[in-house]
Amino acid sequence: MDHRWGLLPVRLVVGLILFSAGYQKLFQVGLATVQANFGRMGIPLPQLTGPFITGLELLGGLGLLLGAFTRGWGLVFAIEFMVTTFYVKLPQGWTAMRLDLLLLAVSLLLALEGAGPASVDAVRAADRATSPLDRRVEGRVEVTR
Repeated sequence: MDHRWGLLPVRLVVGLILFSAGYQKLFQVGLATVQANFGRMGIPLPQLTGPFITGLELLGGLGLLLGAFTRGWGLVFAIEFMVTTFYVKLPQGWTAMRLDLLLLAVSLLLALEGAGPASVDAVRAADRATSPLDRRVEGRVEVTR
């Protein structure tokens, strides 16, 4: 069995966590409150970063749920969680930063390993590999015309 199937539950759970966080910020808490909270936490430019992070979590969370552009979303979320872990939560202590540190580690995992099977990324990779214009032969691309 392909060990990359282990990425599926990780990707789905993190995608769900991030999508629901963005949804909650936008539709339940409200952007004005998010911006005020970001300002209280000392995050620079809360009028811009609040909506930006909200949209990032909504779109990126959905991207992870679908397994679309997973490496890119993983990298973006790794940056987000480096900031939240070490800039926002570290001064509050270990208990406050545990979840953010875990999300940082998982984001790095997804950035390095990708989505795994059962993802849009896997379908796109399979389509490229079976293109009639090129055929992969022993690790090199051989173009056929």
